Amino acid sequence: MLAEVGREDEEKWLAEGIAGLQQNAYYMGRALDTNNLRDALKYSAQMLSELRTSKLSPHKYYELYMRAFDELRKLEMYFKEETRRGVSITDLYELVQHAGNVLPRLYLLCTVGSVYITSKEAPAKDVLKDLVEMCRAIQNPVSGLFLRSYLSQISRDKLPDIGSEYEGDADSVIDAVDFVLQNFTEMNKLWVRMQYQGHVHEREKREKERNELRDLVGKNLHVLSQLESVDLVMYKETVLPRILEQVVNCKDDLAQYYLMDCIIQVFPDEYHLQTLETLLGACPQLQPTVDIKTVLGRLMDRLSNYAASSGEVLPEFLQVEAFSKLSTAIGKVIEAQVDMPIVGAITLYVSLLTFTLRVHPDRLDYVDQVLGACVKKLSGKAKLEDSKATKQIVALLSAPLEKYNDIVTALKLPNYPRVMDHLDNETNKIMAVVIIQSIMKNNTCISTADKVEALFELIKGLIRDTDGGAFDEVDEEDFKEEQNSVARLIHMLHNDDPAEMLQIISTVRKHILLGGSKRLPFTVPPLIFSALKLVRRLQIQAGDVGEDAPTTPKKIFLILNQTIEALSAVPSPELALRLYLQCAEAANDCDLEPVAYEFFTQAFILYEEEVADSKAQVTAIHLIIGTLQRMNVFGVENRDTLTHKATGYSAKLLKKPDQCRAVYACSHLFSVDDQDGIKDGERVLLCLKRALRIANAAQQMANVTRGGSGPVTLFIEILNKYLYFFENGNPQITSSVIQDLIELIMTETQSESTAADPSAIAFFNSTQRYIRFQKQKGGALGEKYEPIRV
Repeated sequence: MLAEVGREDEEKWLAEGIAGLQQNAYYMGRALDTNNLRDALKYSAQMLSELRTSKLSPHKYYELYMRAFDELRKLEMYFKEETRRGVSITDLYELVQHAGNVLPRLYLLCTVGSVYITSKEAPAKDVLKDLVEMCRAIQNPVSGLFLRSYLSQISRDKLPDIGSEYEGDADSVIDAVDFVLQNFTEMNKLWVRMQYQGHVHEREKREKERNELRDLVGKNLHVLSQLESVDLVMYKETVLPRILEQVVNCKDDLAQYYLMDCIIQVFPDEYHLQTLETLLGACPQLQPTVDIKTVLGRLMDRLSNYAASSGEVLPEFLQVEAFSKLSTAIGKVIEAQVDMPIVGAITLYVSLLTFTLRVHPDRLDYVDQVLGACVKKLSGKAKLEDSKATKQIVALLSAPLEKYNDIVTALKLPNYPRVMDHLDNETNKIMAVVIIQSIMKNNTCISTADKVEALFELIKGLIRDTDGGAFDEVDEEDFKEEQNSVARLIHMLHNDDPAEMLQIISTVRKHILLGGSKRLPFTVPPLIFSALKLVRRLQIQAGDVGEDAPTTPKKIFLILNQTIEALSAVPSPELALRLYLQCAEAANDCDLEPVAYEFFTQAFILYEEEVADSKAQVTAIHLIIGTLQRMNVFGVENRDTLTHKATGYSAKLLKKPDQCRAVYACSHLFSVDDQDGIKDGERVLLCLKRALRIANAAQQMANVTRGGSGPVTLFIEILNKYLYFFENGNPQITSSVIQDLIELIMTETQSESTAADPSAIAFFNSTQRYIRFQKQKGGALGEKYEPIRV
C-alpha cells in the first residue's frame, strides 16, 4: 500500500516538474525568437532548476532530463547562431556563470562550452578541463551523474583526439584521455555513493536504481575505446591502470562487477591479450561478493573467439603465456575468496578448460593441468551433492569429449578419472552414459586391453555397485537403459590381433562379473557374442593357428563356460541355456565334439534343475531340438544320448499339446539332410506315431473336461510333418498312412462333438490344396501324391 502511495506521489512530482520545465521552455523559446539573450538565459536557468529535485527515482528523473536535454539543444543552436553574428563566445561563457543556482549554471556552462570548443577561440583541452572540474560542485548522486552524462554527451565529438579537428599538440591528446578518465572517476564515485544514501531497508531498491544508471558510467569507457589516441601503449601504461585503480578502490561489488565486465566488452581483444597480467592482477583484489567467475568466463570467451578468428594470432597467446597467467589468476582468486562456494570454483575451471580446448587443443598437458587443479580443490571433501556443482563437473568432463570426439584422448588424461571420483553415484552414472554415448556417436573403437581397463574404471558406476546401495531406489526403466548402453559398448571393443582381443574380453569379463545379479543378464550376452565372433575369426584362420598358440578356440570356450556358469548362478537359467546352445553351435563349427557335448550337457542340467515354468520349458526344449538338429560334429553314441534326452523331455511336458509339438519336432533329429548316416526312417515314424497318440489323448481329455472334442489343429500339424518326410523320401511314410490320417481329420472336423475352429479348417483346406497342386504338377513327386485322395 505504501509503495502504491509512493508511486502516485512520484507521478505527481514528475508531472509538476514537466509542467514547470515546459512553461519556462516556452518563455525561453519566445525570448530566443525575439533575440532577447538575457531573458533566454533567465528562463533556461529556471527551466533547468527543475532538475534540482531529489524526489524522483532515476527512471523518472531520466524522463525529466530528456525533456531538458531537447530544450538545451535548441539553446545550443541559438548560441552557435549568435557567435556567427559576431557575439563573443567568451562573453557568453562568462555571462552564463551568473546563473543563481549551481546546477542550472553548470548545464548552461556545458552548453556554451560545447559552442566555445567549436569556435576554436580557446583550446579544447582547457575548456574541457574547466568544465570537468566545475562539475564537482554537484555532489547529489543522481543530479551529478546526469550532469556529467550531459557533459560526456556534448563533448564526445569535440575531444582533442588524433585526427580530430580539435587536435592540438601531443599533450592535448593525453588531455583528452585525462578528461574522459576524470569524468569516469567522478561519475563512478557518485554512482557508488548512491548505495549509502537512505534507509538500510531500502538497500534492494537502491541497487535496482543503481542498475538503471550504470550505463551512464559505462559510456565513458566506451568513449575511451573509440579514441584513436588510445593505442596499445597508451592503454597499457595509462588507461587500464587508472581504470583498475578506480575499480579496486571503490570497494563496491556492484560497481566492480559491472566495470570489469565493461572493460572486457568495450576494449579490443588484442589489448586484453597484451595486458592480461595487469587485468588479471586486479581480480583477487575485488570484493568477495563480486561474481568473478562470470567476469573471468567472459574474458576467456572473448580471448577464445579471438584465437578462433584467425590462426595468425595463436603465436601471441604462446608468447604472452596466456594459459599460465589465466591458470595462476584463477588459483589466486579461489585462494583469496575463501567463502567462494565450490560451484563457483568449478565454474572457473570449466571456463579455463573451454579456453584451453579452443586455443591450445593440442596441449593435453594443459587440459590435464586444469583437471588436476579441480581435483586439488575437491580433495578432502565428501562426494559432491550440490546439484549445480555436479552439473558443472559434468560440463568439465564433457568438454574434452566434445572437443576431441574421442574417448581414447580423454583416457590419456591421468586426472580425468580422479575428477569423476568426486561425483555422487547418480551423477557418476550420468557421466558414464555421456562417455558411452560419445563412443557410439563417433563410432570410436577401443582397441587395447589397457584402454578398456581405463574405460571400464571410468564407467564403473554403471557396471557395479560403488557403495553397496540397494536397487530398490533405482528406476527400472533407467536401469535397463543404462545396462543396454553398457551392452552396446562391449560390441565397440575390437582388435584385429586375436591375442589382444582375448585380453580385451578377459578384461571386460573381470569387470562385468562384479556387476551383481541384476546386471549380468544385460552384460554377459554381449560379451559371449563378442567372444564367439573371435572364435569365428579363429575358425577361418584354422590353418594358421596351432594348439600351442596363445589364443585358440578351446581357450575361449573355457572362458565362455565359466562366464555362463556365473550367469546361471544368478539365477537366469533361460538366458544361460540359450548361451550354452550358442556356444555348442560354435564348437560344432570348430569341430570340437567334446566341447560341444559339454555345452549341451550344461544346457540339459539347467533344463532339469532350474527351468520350472511350463512355458519356459516349452521354449527351452524347442531351442534344444533346433540346435541339436543343426549339429554334425557328434558321433553316433553322443548323438543318440542327446536325442534320447531331448525326446524324453519332450514327452514329459506338462500340457498335451506342448508334448505333441515337441515330440513331432524331435522327428527331425533322425532325418538330417546334410549329413550321411542320419536317415532313420523308423525312428521318424515312431516319433510321428507317438505324437499322434498324444494328440488323440489331448482330444479325449478335451472331451472329458469340456463335454466335446477339442480342435483338430494338432492332427493337421502332424499331417504336414508326414507330408514333409513323405516328400523327402522316407520309405516308412507311405501314401496309405497319409490317407488314413486325412480321413481321420475329416471325420473329426465333421463330428458334432468337435468344437468349430475356423483357423483349423482353413489350415486343413490349405493342406488339401497343396496336395492337389502337387498332383496336378506331375513329375516324380506328383506320381507319389497320386494315390492320395482329397
